[in-house]
Amino acid sequence: MYYIYHIPGKKIGVTRNLFIRVTKQQGYKPEEYEVLDQSEDIDYISDREIELQQSYGYKVDHKKYNQLQFNKMKINPTDQTTTFPVPINKLKGTLMDNIGTKWDTWLGVFELSNKTIPWIVANARPSMYNDNRCFIYNKAYHAAFITEPAYSEIKTDQITTNNVFNLIRDWAKERGIYTNGDVKTQYVKLQEETGELAQAILKNDQAGIVDAIGDAVVVLTNLAALAGYDIEHCIDSAYGEISNRTGSMVNGTFVKDTV
Repeated sequence: MYYIYHIPGKKIGVTRNLFIRVTKQQGYKPEEYEVLDQSEDIDYISDREIELQQSYGYKVDHKKYNQLQFNKMKINPTDQTTTFPVPINKLKGTLMDNIGTKWDTWLGVFELSNKTIPWIVANARPSMYNDNRCFIYNKAYHAAFITEPAYSEIKTDQITTNNVFNLIRDWAKERGIYTNGDVKTQYVKLQEETGELAQAILKNDQAGIVDAIGDAVVVLTNLAALAGYDIEHCIDSAYGEISNRTGSMVNGTFVKDTV
């Protein structure tokens, strides 16, 4: 079933999954939007969406819903990359509409899921040859989701870091940070914590260093969640990028080799 949803004052769109596309992805509760029409006929719903966008005075989509080919997305894997036939600014919504899609690569079977999509969106790059295509590196995906994660199973004082991140998110939910906060306020908070870290380092305050680093991790966990990602995937993505990186130390800083 295809649904035309209306977020008053914002937009009219189409989706096959209202909870994922409107509530989970865009953050609107069911009482904050309405369903204007629904049908199993994708051609009807595509024409109807344009008609309603025009009648409500919203920006009209350049392509009809059926022309985006959500149901027939042809994912193109090669040895190095996986390419998606959609511009990068449309990637997240397209992937959400194709949850469950799997494709074979030489590194294993890749899948679109609530866990993998945030990582794909964060790590996708626009094609230099076609503005309507974007891609990810297969090896980085493999490192994040198929091999054993770099950090999620490391134990610290009998508590896995994965559990710690879950505890942080539970703590933040209970205090309304995810419902009333936003990415910008968390970024400002992060600057505050890194400032405290700098002061602790200058004073050689070991307890202050530990406290500031811990606080910064808490803020980063919440910032990632508000941006729609799990911090574990951000970490694994970063490790996937650096795991095979070569370089040398220069004046106390690791400088990567240029290709």
